[in-house]
Amino acid sequence: MKRRWLPEWVSEYRDRHGKPRYRFRRKGFVTYAFKAAPGTEAFRQEYAACLEGIAAPAVDPGADRAMPGTFDDLIARYYRSPDFLDPGERTRTVYRGVLERWRQQKPSSGRRYGEALVRDLQARHVEKMMADMLPHRTSANMLRKRLKALMQFAIRQGLAKTNPVDATRPFKVEGGGFHTWSEAEIAAYEATHQIGTMARLAFDLLLFTGQRGGDVRLLGPGHVRDKRITLTQEKTGVTVSLPILPPLAASILATPSRAMVFIVNGFGRPFTRKGFGNKIREWCDDAGLTECSAHGLRKAAARRFAEAGCSNQQIKSWTGHTTDSEVARYTAAADQKSLSDEAGAMLMANLRKRLANQSGKPLKKEA
Repeated sequence: MKRRWLPEWVSEYRDRHGKPRYRFRRKGFVTYAFKAAPGTEAFRQEYAACLEGIAAPAVDPGADRAMPGTFDDLIARYYRSPDFLDPGERTRTVYRGVLERWRQQKPSSGRRYGEALVRDLQARHVEKMMADMLPHRTSANMLRKRLKALMQFAIRQGLAKTNPVDATRPFKVEGGGFHTWSEAEIAAYEATHQIGTMARLAFDLLLFTGQRGGDVRLLGPGHVRDKRITLTQEKTGVTVSLPILPPLAASILATPSRAMVFIVNGFGRPFTRKGFGNKIREWCDDAGLTECSAHGLRKAAARRFAEAGCSNQQIKSWTGHTTDSEVARYTAAADQKSLSDEAGAMLMANLRKRLANQSGKPLKKEA
């Protein structure tokens, strides 16, 4: 029988029912069992996640020999719990990065945080760790958030009775996160990168789907059916089905590609997550847009929906957000000038109506 070709580090085995299964086995990395069959788009995405160290992260030497009751012990348990495994792969990568950097640090005592006993952690310790990270307030707040979740898990594991992080406060962070593209900036990019270029197609996919860059870089013909794009968001697991708007359809048709994805690098291959972000940065710089980013286009898409009068439910159906508060952060940059004009006009109309009722005279229209 002809042996099936498999990518590097992928091997086939039979489960207890005799059914063929596939796994990623690479020295120094965690073994990963594939959910999809080779040759499918889902398998390609899983394999890419293994190569990037997301689905198959590097093995932490000595993790199985952690001293009971230490943070090394707690974190090893946490990585095997639903608290850590339920979020998407990208989210897990971020969480793991924060915790791994923290537990390898050595304070003045010379002992790694990972070697410290969980029961000894106090609020003043957390505040000191956060203060040591200044002026990076966002990073300090992220550490606090992850330690809080970790200590909640420790309580359930019987390694702590209370959560000392609850007694601390996050730093106030100025600014609204990623810059939201203005209409002038959108026009500047479009003028620099014409339809038919990879730079323009990436831009149009981001703007006219409103999805995250990590999802957009993997979009391809396999996601298109009945003039719609259907995808499951990597970060949240939410599935969205979006109509392909005319500007995006024109951009896709003008940029022919034989690849399984729409956006490819100079070698005809999909971008890595980091590579895609760097390339968008380069294309923005070419247009003189130093403050703009891929995620800013997602916010611009939400802003446009808000300015068009769409409800929060309608916007959420497009962006995949699950709460109104999340949408509010993205639509805060809605055109304040036009909205204030509308509010002013409504106010004056109400005042004229009130005056007319008081005087008994018919309401006059403004010239």
